[in-house]
Formats: sequence, C-alpha cells, structure tokens
Amino acid sequence: MSTALLVSFAMTVAMASTPILLASLGELVAEKAGVLNLGVEGMMLIGAVTGFAAAALTGSAYLGLLAAMLGGLLTSLIFAALTLGLSANQVATGLALTIFGVGASALIGAPFVGRTIERLGPLLPQALAGHPVLRVLFGYDLLVYLALGLTAVVAWWLRYTRPGLVLRAVGESDTSAHAIGYPVLAVRTGAVAFGGVLAGLAGAYFSLELTPMWADRLTAGRGWIALALVVFASWRPARLLAGAYLFGAVMTFELHAKAAGFALLPPEILAMLPYLATILVLTLISVRPGRVSTAAPACLGKAFSPA
Repeated sequence: MSTALLVSFAMTVAMASTPILLASLGELVAEKAGVLNLGVEGMMLIGAVTGFAAAALTGSAYLGLLAAMLGGLLTSLIFAALTLGLSANQVATGLALTIFGVGASALIGAPFVGRTIERLGPLLPQALAGHPVLRVLFGYDLLVYLALGLTAVVAWWLRYTRPGLVLRAVGESDTSAHAIGYPVLAVRTGAVAFGGVLAGLAGAYFSLELTPMWADRLTAGRGWIALALVVFASWRPARLLAGAYLFGAVMTFELHAKAAGFALLPPEILAMLPYLATILVLTLISVRPGRVSTAAPACLGKAFSPA
C-alpha cells in the first residue's frame, strides 16, 4: 500500500469519526448526569439542516456551525423541559425527539435539497495542510481538532474538577446530591444542553464538510451508533475516543472497498458494515452485563422530583 493511500485512509478515518465522537461525547456527559437522551439522531438532523441553511444563506460555514449549535441546543431544551420539568418518560421522549428531528429537518431543508456549498476546509495553512505526508496531522478542519480537544477536556473535567464531580454525584445518587444542596435539575439541564450543542455540531459536520449538500436523513443513523458507543466505552471518554475511531475505520473500509470494486461482497452488505459492527459490539457487551451495569450511572434514566 502506497504512502499516499495510507495518508488518505487515515484522514478519512479521522473525518468519519469526528461526528460520532462529538455526538457520543455530548451524550456521555448527559448520561453521567443521569439523563438518557435517545434523541441524538434527531438533534443531529436539526443541527445538520440549520447549519446548512445558515451557511447557504450567509455564505459562511462558520456561521453555519453557530446556527447548528443553536439548533441542537434548542432541540435539547425541548427534551429537558419534558423530561426534567414535566417528568415525562425519557425513553419515549427521546424517541419522539428523533421522529421530530426527521420531520422538521425534511421540512426546513426542502428548499435546499440538492444545493451545494463550500466545505469548511483545513484550519491550518496550506503549506502544512497540503503537504503529501504532514497533512495526516495538519490537514483537517476545525471540528476534527475540536473533537479531540473536547475529549481530553471532558475527561479531565469529569475527574478532577468540582463541577464535574457534582455532575457525577447527581448521576449516581440524585436524592443524596439534592439532600446536600446540589441543584439536581439545573445540573441535568446543563448536561442535556451540552449534549444538544455537540449533537448539533456533529450533524453540521455532515452537511458542511463530509457531504456539503442537503438531503433528507443526511446523518444516516449515526446518532444511534453514538448512543451505542457510550455503552461500548463504559462511560469513559478515553474509550469513547478509541471506539469512535474504530467505527470510523469500519465506515472508511466500506467506502474504500466500494471504490476499489470489492467483488466478494455486494455493495449493500458493505453499506451495512457500520451497523453490523454496532450490533456485534452490543452483543459482546450483553455477554458480560455485570461489568457494564456497574459502569453505568446508578440513576441513569430515572426521573427526579425535588419533593
């Protein structure tokens, strides 16, 4: 395998992994606070369409990113209002949020179907970003580096800072945290909002960089992979990073195999590989449920009411 092909493969893996890493990192923080939000796919779609619409109308991809963050945030606050404010079932509300995201993104994106825009493009100067070999380190856009940096920051924040420890305490025992004066609902709302912002960015990465155009259901179920990845990583940011790049490698193999005309498997099977890998991971996890259940926050998915 030539150096150019290796560099191309590595860069494609990094870019394919970025939206999954962003979405799963936001969901990890929400789940650490005790909130199970299954609406990641819906928030990603809202982020994708608002980001694309803003970029198409203003001509600025970075304004598109800001719009995507706002779209993801507002969508997550709908979930927070229903589950934390009104104590609605988190699983049902998350599924409804995904359905809402699919429909709303199709409606908002209807005028933009088939329209293309400029990609985000590399963050660093062309001398580094365009180098035949060094571009494997310096040839990426802002969100690739942001996702890596946020993973390190979240890991440090959860483990070593007081707010991070408070968030973990809320996820482990909400009644105890409330008894000693911690604002459980406020902490959980902030965690859900953070997850919404990152899900919006993850969706925008599809419409502004990976495929800089709008089409219905552009995220193609990657939000569900992000949800599975949080469990696969045992709610640990470092494992989340490794898992995201593992799934990115699987998706990249699918693309390269199709481009190379890999004849042993039909293209439909190759397209299924990322989702088959998700099912395999969840199956392996279910074989050892004890270890996973002890890693999960004790109050995950449970409603809390400050009586």
